Amino acid sequence: MRHRVSGRKLGRPTAHRRALLRTGVTDLLRHESIRTTEAKAKEIGRLAEKVITRGKGGSLHDRRRAATVLTDESILKKLFDEIGPRYLDRPGGYTRVVKLGPRKGDAAEMAIVELVA
Repeated sequence: MRHRVSGRKLGRPTAHRRALLRTGVTDLLRHESIRTTEAKAKEIGRLAEKVITRGKGGSLHDRRRAATVLTDESILKKLFDEIGPRYLDRPGGYTRVVKLGPRKGDAAEMAIVELVA
């Protein structure tokens, strides 16, 4: 039984999966929109929501917790200077996943993850 077990394994070992999601969130905050497979998009969106909520806080503790996820210090600065204040009045729901249909090569379901305006 998998009661209350959250998250997808994405067919990867833990360290590989964690690195993939960290770079995905960093790229999402850098470009504000990325194209990836549907499963990865949903997981990246979940993690990005938590990081953006940290970005709204602005304390040193929030900054250090966000730094454990993000791989680029300039994106950490962008999170706390631009992205966090943008969503101060919004109580969650900072990302959107738009399904695109199957990829031509292997028919994997593709999606776009983007920050909501």
